[in-house]
Amino acid sequence: MRVPDADLFNPQSVMDSDFSPGGASASASVDPDFGFAFDDSNFSDRTLRIEIMPDLPETKSDGGGCCSIADWARNRKRRREDFKKENDFIGQSEEQILNCNLPYTVDGVTYENQDEEAMAMVEESPSDIGLNSNQIGNDSIYNNDSSKNMDCPKVLRVKTIHISSPILAAKSPFFYKLFSNGMKESEQRHVTLRIHASEETALLDLLSFMYSNTLSTTTPTALLDVLMAADKFEVASCMRYCSRLLRNLPMTCESALLYLDLPSSVLMADAVQPLTDAAKQFLAVRYKDITKFQEEVLNLPLTGIEAVFSSDDLQVASEDAVYDFVLKWARTHYPKLEERRGIFATRLSRVIRFPYMTCRKLKKVLTCIDFDPELASKVVLEALFFKSEMPHRQRALAAEEANATYRRFVERAYKYRPVKVVEFELPRQQCVVYLDLKREECTHLFPAGRVYSQAFHLGGQGFFLSAHCNMDQQSSFHCFGLFLGMQERGSVTFAVDYEFAARSKPTEDYVSKYKGNYTFTGGKAVGYRNLFGIPWTAFMSDDSIYFINGILHLRAELTIRQ
Repeated sequence: MRVPDADLFNPQSVMDSDFSPGGASASASVDPDFGFAFDDSNFSDRTLRIEIMPDLPETKSDGGGCCSIADWARNRKRRREDFKKENDFIGQSEEQILNCNLPYTVDGVTYENQDEEAMAMVEESPSDIGLNSNQIGNDSIYNNDSSKNMDCPKVLRVKTIHISSPILAAKSPFFYKLFSNGMKESEQRHVTLRIHASEETALLDLLSFMYSNTLSTTTPTALLDVLMAADKFEVASCMRYCSRLLRNLPMTCESALLYLDLPSSVLMADAVQPLTDAAKQFLAVRYKDITKFQEEVLNLPLTGIEAVFSSDDLQVASEDAVYDFVLKWARTHYPKLEERRGIFATRLSRVIRFPYMTCRKLKKVLTCIDFDPELASKVVLEALFFKSEMPHRQRALAAEEANATYRRFVERAYKYRPVKVVEFELPRQQCVVYLDLKREECTHLFPAGRVYSQAFHLGGQGFFLSAHCNMDQQSSFHCFGLFLGMQERGSVTFAVDYEFAARSKPTEDYVSKYKGNYTFTGGKAVGYRNLFGIPWTAFMSDDSIYFINGILHLRAELTIRQ
């Protein structure tokens, strides 16, 4: 039974009463099937007169309807462009043509539209309530004022359907307001809807759904048309139903990008959220390793870039690489500096996790012309403050963003592990490097894996740390090894004193493990195959003294030899 005083149009209430495709409805008693009463005068109290208007020539399909997602997207794009052209023309004729962004009115009663694709109501005759429905793609809206210079569109055909106002009002705030506005028009028995020919099938399917809670159509393009009609007429249960069916169909990059480009009214955002979430997840998984799809990703639209780079599972060398790639994408798609700065300020800066960028790259952000100076200072300061926090505080900040869309404090699955670096110039050039590895990361190293740190610099040369699971010198057991390498820079030689240390229980202080010196040449590395002098099983045991709260803390000190 319905809960007394429940909001019929609350999205959560509608969710609870949705019909589940492929199975029986869990709340059939709440949303019974009235399909038998559809267009039956015996069970109807009003007549719906649907006037079918011709589509604009540019929006007519070539073969009697869109046969693919691509066709549907192209048609919808043309409709948007046509609507913009129409609005440019009608700007000086407000009395004759009603701008669809305005609320629609009937004799002084205002109906606030919740969608960007608004509806308009016009008087048809003293005996009818006239409703003028713009095309799904945001086309122009006309009334019947023949005193103006512009000609009225020709009515191609008229369909008449018997309707039950309680059934339609229970499903749609639009019809609820129409039938209960308290004016004399709400008592009229005849209602006129004016739509474009391209909307006809979708509207009829929608009306049928409002009675039966099901749809006979199953093709993606037809479901998208019904979804758009349901959004226009505020039928949240149908929007959710279409979203579920579309989500169960095979996803492609084309369809995923289209779902992310659907209109974003408040109600629609709630009803179609599962579909957009699935589309984002599809793109994030497909382009998880962007190094394999660089050209494809560079050609993605903005919504696609946001979906891919919002993922925690993005397989990328470092956040520096994310920054470089996003910057390249922005310069490709927004060649004008002002537009590029705007898109970074409003959208793109949110997908870059500045706290995990290296300090050398953060310095470049401060001088990058693509960022507004105020924004650059803000993100760099935020990143530096985060780097200065204690590890437990960093984990707390990341946990606070667990359910956020953009998670700037959450670490991705970088191919090269982030490090913290403290540099000294006097009395000798020196740097102290901190590398933390999770127990899970160490587990995945067995039996012959390795993980590399991000690069750090000393005396103008790039170095890196690498942790290994390898055999000991006698090849008798597996053990944990740590190595220091210099990035290849020609035939340069570099003499360095180094020391490896690790935190250990019970004091949890860093304890020195090995000291040494080495003269590096490009591409060479030095280290210890068994850093802790114990087998791998003892190192990874539950009572291991080297994992503190599940984290292995390593430190390397490098000093340039005089």
